[in-house]
Amino acid sequence: MGKKAIDPVCEMEVDVDDPPATSEHEGKTYYFCAPGCKKRFEENPEKFLEN
Repeated sequence: MGKKAIDPVCEMEVDVDDPPATSEHEGKTYYFCAPGCKKRFEENPEKFLEN
């Protein structure tokens, strides 16, 4: 098992060694369970980072 990250959109665990999708925002890499979550995040990152 590799290192895990939490998808900021759906809060699923994502393997950072082989993520389905990633995105950079303000110098930080975010990991996503699927391209759909990445797309939602990129449309409005602040919505998902407020929590």
